[in-house]
Amino acid sequence: MARIAILGARLSGHTTAGYLSLWLGKGHQVRPQPPGETEDVDYDFLVNATGPKLNFGGTPVLGPEGGDTGSVCTPEHALEANAQLQECIRAMKKGERRRFVVGTGHGMCTCQGAAFEYLYNIDHALRQAGVRDQADLTWISNEFELGDFGMGGVHITRGGYITSGKVFAESLMVERGINWITRAAVNKIEPGKMHYETLDGTYHELEFDFSMLIPPFAGVGLKAFDKAGADITSEVFAPNGFMKVDADYKPKPYDEWSKHDWPRTYQTPKYKNVFAVGIAFAPPHPISKVMLSPNGTQISPTPPRTGMPSAAIGKAVAANIRDLVKGKIKEPIYTASMGEMGAACVASTGSDIFKGTAATMTVFPVVPDYETYPEYGRDMSLTFGEIGLAGHWMKWILHYVFMYQAKLRPGWSVLPD
Repeated sequence: MARIAILGARLSGHTTAGYLSLWLGKGHQVRPQPPGETEDVDYDFLVNATGPKLNFGGTPVLGPEGGDTGSVCTPEHALEANAQLQECIRAMKKGERRRFVVGTGHGMCTCQGAAFEYLYNIDHALRQAGVRDQADLTWISNEFELGDFGMGGVHITRGGYITSGKVFAESLMVERGINWITRAAVNKIEPGKMHYETLDGTYHELEFDFSMLIPPFAGVGLKAFDKAGADITSEVFAPNGFMKVDADYKPKPYDEWSKHDWPRTYQTPKYKNVFAVGIAFAPPHPISKVMLSPNGTQISPTPPRTGMPSAAIGKAVAANIRDLVKGKIKEPIYTASMGEMGAACVASTGSDIFKGTAATMTVFPVVPDYETYPEYGRDMSLTFGEIGLAGHWMKWILHYVFMYQAKLRPGWSVLPD
């Protein structure tokens, strides 16, 4: 019987992996026990599915734990943010004005979609409470233009026409009276005030009463050792802590980036029985073009790898391990390249069974493929976006489907990811 070890995060969002050491040459891992105790866990296959470290320390005084901004990256953070939001609503009902700022908290953040969705849920909550006219809402992001989302921008088919993601995102902002700041790297937080640099090299301040900023992501801090006990962490992991897999990590100019650089099987090149999935793997390069301010600050998103891509990657890795264990294959044959897969995103813009809306977008492929689709880098028949009540119903149904799958209820495996 094969022994398969999966390194993952607890439901609280705090990973246990920061306390782990991988003895890759010996086929076992050391995992945390009560303080001062360790345990060896033997394995034949190891899957790194730890997700990211929420690197709030990347921006001084960022985040809810000792910082001055909120987060929705864990259930606890989201509950705390909602409590602060409700406090603001109570003050606004007394006639007080409040300034809300939502977006990314660093020049190299990813996961803009989560902040984008939260911004519109705040807008919706304020409207339901009857206090929207007492609020100033501002979006701040490291995107070069609205609608980049770390995917190098996107064109979508909407209403029979092709339009840019920039126009799509800007129209949503204008319709709801939301201000936006792009090409911005938040570099310091003070109580009620954030400092940021823009791509032109200038520095600015923005005051707020409530703010939710997504932190930068990093690897969880695993260490790797060979049979002799020598530290080989730098060989197995990229400098940002994410695990290297079957990608092309050679530095190259932006014009030479290609879908072929991206991993297909997520098997580590050094150890054939070790895989990394989802956020845990190291991308070969950003999807969006790297931008630097005159001060040398990188202000451009890093690649998104959550949601459907993570599910597809996990399925491919699981299928490969299954068939390797059964002796059906000698090398992985199931692939999940982000340059060959699509992704769908349903972002809530207001939860209400009759009046709610959601922005629905599909992209194919995630990593642009200008060889196959020279004009836009994507298949425009499979890349489209809409906003409306139907999207909200879809989002509502998906919540229940995901929970059903997570509980491994009958038929869970045939439900779509």
